[in-house]
Amino acid sequence: MTAAEISRLAGVTRATVSNWRRRHPDFPAPVGGTETSPAYDLSAVRTWLAARGQLPANSAKDDLRAALRSDAPDSATLGLLPAALAAGLLGPEESKNLIALPDREMLAGLTAAIESRSDQIPGVDDVSVAAQYPDLVRTLLRCVAEDGAVPAAEILVEEHLDETAGGSYPTPAPLVELMASLLSAPDKSYPARVLDPACGSGGLLVAAGKRGATQLYAQDVVTGQAALAAITIATTLPEAQLDVRVGDSLRADAFPGLLADAVLCAPPYGERDWGNEELAYDPRWIFALPPKSESELAWLQHCLSHTQQGGTVIMLMPPATAERAAGRRIRAELLRSGTLRAVIALPVGAAPPLHISLHLWLLHRDPTSPGQNVLFIDTAETDGRPTGDTGTRRAATDWHRLSTVVLDSWREYDLRPDAFDALPGTARTVPVVELLNEAVDLTPARHVRVTAAPTQPEELAATAHAVRDRLRRAAAGLTALSGGQNWPPAGAEPQTWRQATIADLLRGDALSLVRAPTIGRRAADSTRPETSSTRTLTVQDVLTRRPASGPIDHAGDEIKIEAGDVILPELLHHGRSVARVADTADAGQLLGRHLHLLRPDPTRFDPWFLAGFLAAEENLNAAASGTSIVRVDVRRLRIPLLPTSEQHRYAMAFRRLHTIRVAADLANRLADETARVLSAGLTEGALLPPETAT
Repeated sequence: MTAAEISRLAGVTRATVSNWRRRHPDFPAPVGGTETSPAYDLSAVRTWLAARGQLPANSAKDDLRAALRSDAPDSATLGLLPAALAAGLLGPEESKNLIALPDREMLAGLTAAIESRSDQIPGVDDVSVAAQYPDLVRTLLRCVAEDGAVPAAEILVEEHLDETAGGSYPTPAPLVELMASLLSAPDKSYPARVLDPACGSGGLLVAAGKRGATQLYAQDVVTGQAALAAITIATTLPEAQLDVRVGDSLRADAFPGLLADAVLCAPPYGERDWGNEELAYDPRWIFALPPKSESELAWLQHCLSHTQQGGTVIMLMPPATAERAAGRRIRAELLRSGTLRAVIALPVGAAPPLHISLHLWLLHRDPTSPGQNVLFIDTAETDGRPTGDTGTRRAATDWHRLSTVVLDSWREYDLRPDAFDALPGTARTVPVVELLNEAVDLTPARHVRVTAAPTQPEELAATAHAVRDRLRRAAAGLTALSGGQNWPPAGAEPQTWRQATIADLLRGDALSLVRAPTIGRRAADSTRPETSSTRTLTVQDVLTRRPASGPIDHAGDEIKIEAGDVILPELLHHGRSVARVADTADAGQLLGRHLHLLRPDPTRFDPWFLAGFLAAEENLNAAASGTSIVRVDVRRLRIPLLPTSEQHRYAMAFRRLHTIRVAADLANRLADETARVLSAGLTEGALLPPETAT
């Protein structure tokens, strides 16, 4: 194993591993590799780490990675994917029963299932790998039983993923749900046949399958991604008809002649080598040959070529596609034919790349009923408030509110395209003839944020007075909270306490630690109703101190939050984090992914005391590892061991600080709103500047 793998195994940085090598003469000597990248014996490293208490408890995923390094070449790992899929479909209990059998019986129990599933996973040529490595298969089965088939498959395909592919980004789960929901119509059944020609790990098709799609088609140029998509979809939707292929959809279309009911696609962006010259006479270019710089418009026409009459295409596009001069001709043809129905602008930071506002394009292939206008939705105003404690001014995306605005607007427009009631500043329809100008600019902000009807001066003055009054009251409350008693010094030297790690406290049953299950282990349950009051607490909810806002995942093993739980994000955001103490409003909500939930024994720990010390910067930094993505090992966090009476004193102080932060958030929002209202009044001519500068 390499130094980087040692750092992951021990949960420390690579710099720490380098220090160990220099400072400890008994550190294991390299057994291979090169001078700049030496390799070490796994068992020797484990022994050395264990002797110093640096070896975390082994997980099934760690065991699988170690077994793959020592037992099988990279070229053989794809051949184990059918075994992972077969074990995932058997279920945890049957997988555990197979593990207990001798090698021959274990392999015999899997063989039939492996052979029946091998044709579902693209890129797998040799299914005899399982028979060659029985010990490795046993480790794989243990990983599937404990963590699920998808996490196990992710480990198997790690060496086969092209992580450097430019323009390819993961699509966030809330955006996946929104794109799939846009295909739903109240009076129509969900599209049965759905295609994703750039499927990645298959999230869009999983979301479509949960809503009623029964025939799923997928293609991806990266072998590992296509294989992972096949396993993700097959384990989540075992009854669906699935066909996943490997290949470049533009250069080597794997589904010639397929006409799907709908296409969902988040294509790669900004590709210049997409085959412009060799595909110059391709029949898919029904509007025009896309310029070399407009690969997104090539993907768009590819998707339309696979859509039957009356079908819908939903694509995630970069904002430049809506206004670049090179694509003007194709945009004009999309408008003239009535194919383009809506363009939706997402807030900046809603999906990677995080520095731009991505767009959703909705297209409908029905030349017999061309649209006379296009719906534009700008969701910039539906995002959350600044994240405050994270040290960034980027707003957190309120996905619940955003999805509600988008879905309600689209469904109203789809039902009455010629009688849509505009939402000022958010959504409006524009006649096609107005869009067919010299620029053919389809950027939603250009059409939604048009000049509003003149506001009556007296009405705006009253609004400004009301918002200024709210700001004064909020500022007064913040001033009162920040005053009061002094915070005296502890003495000549800082206080020190006897401390224990979270791992120690877990062993002593002083608290329990839970996390939301991964996507791969969550089972769909579309029959269970979703109540309007139940939401999922997300990382952004914790960071911004707002109520739970995420959608329900409809899983059978979700974690329900209880009052007094302490919730901490898994990752550091700009070097900082916050710990949330669940109150009665949080009770009953669901725990989202990438969050740790600590449930203390109330007779031994005050939750506010626990939260205050958990979120200390020094504590977090000591338990963090990573560079661009900094992950907190919650088990290494330290908590002072104080009597409960002393804990309550600290808890009251931490709770007061939390109240100050909440009041500051409110004052900040009201200050922004006040400035916006007054500025609008001045620029619209409805208000006059004050006579004095005070």
